[in-house]
Amino acid sequence: MKLKLQNIIFSIALLYSCTIFAQDVSLMAQFNGRYDFTFIGNTLNPQENSFQTSPSILPSSSATLNLDSKSVIKNAYLYWAGSGTGDFEITLNSTSITAERTFAYQRNNFGLLLDYFSAFKDITELVKQTGNGIYTLSNLDISDVIDDHFTRKTNFAGWAIIIIYKNNNIPVTQINVYDGLQAVPNALSINLTNIEVVNNLDSKIGFVAWEGDSNIRVTETLKINDYVVEQLPLNPANNAFNGTNSITGSSTLYNMDLDIYDIQNYVQKDDTSMDIELTSGQDVVMINAVVTKFTAKKNPPIIHNYISANGDDINPTFSIEGLRDVFLNFEIEIYNRWGQLVWTGDNSTPDWDGLSNQEIRFDSTTISPRDTYFYILHLNDPDYQTPLIGYLYLFRKNQ
Repeated sequence: MKLKLQNIIFSIALLYSCTIFAQDVSLMAQFNGRYDFTFIGNTLNPQENSFQTSPSILPSSSATLNLDSKSVIKNAYLYWAGSGTGDFEITLNSTSITAERTFAYQRNNFGLLLDYFSAFKDITELVKQTGNGIYTLSNLDISDVIDDHFTRKTNFAGWAIIIIYKNNNIPVTQINVYDGLQAVPNALSINLTNIEVVNNLDSKIGFVAWEGDSNIRVTETLKINDYVVEQLPLNPANNAFNGTNSITGSSTLYNMDLDIYDIQNYVQKDDTSMDIELTSGQDVVMINAVVTKFTAKKNPPIIHNYISANGDDINPTFSIEGLRDVFLNFEIEIYNRWGQLVWTGDNSTPDWDGLSNQEIRFDSTTISPRDTYFYILHLNDPDYQTPLIGYLYLFRKNQ
């Protein structure tokens, strides 16, 4: 389906500018905790575009999510892309999806301006509700441009979902999600910032890329920190973006790539940035999203010491950021001003909401009165052996 107004505005802009343009890949989201990531997605090309005898795009395609039972979805981001100026309304599992953000790339192909697009939508709630199973994307329409692109063998469409998930068996990591739309030929350099490498063990990087061809490998290389990267058998050093999915082992992901590389030999402890360099003498490759994973240090939790127990959902509980996902074995104690134990909790209990779960009662109820309280937070972690101690204020409107 089409967003006609958005396309009209885009077309008017093209009348006044014939320059090649794109959007730089930059940090979009960051996660610190016991997290990892994966991709699912599929092409809508029935064949690689250079082998098609007539222009064709599939009406839908599917991919399967299969996380293990101990993994819990944290966030999910949908990207879809294709030739032309864009279709920004599609369908995923019978749910209509409208793009939150869009990207555009235009290149001059021997005097002919060719347009490409991608789109983004945060679909975390949809994926949490659906969980494991089949995801089907449909209604991605590029019919108005496919003929023109077919003559240059640049017709494609596809989709991908980046999934960030939590698993308590994972060491503490930093996951960075970068996006934009940058392309080659001939050379492309991307500097990824906001990186924190505590050690390089289990470091990895993933790419969501569009329009790579398996049979075009003219001076094509992917370098990370000046090291040429290859991942055999799917991604040789001279053909990194070639229609493959390294998660499923597929080599028929026509004109798109979902590849995750082990990069522990290409990064060093204490690195704070990473350089990616992609070259191609002929193949058009568009980088839409990059995801990195590094072992991270355990930062001390951030404690918010104010509770408003008024039923207004504003600071309703004793909130501690960076606690539950990092310090799995924590224990916390809440005391009143007279040193009496009011509440205890750990990773299996909800945050304190102002009710007592100990023997002490107030006016024969479990409701703790408006007052100043004190906490002792035992992180039970080798790096933080001394408990954190402080105060918090419990506010109630009618007291």
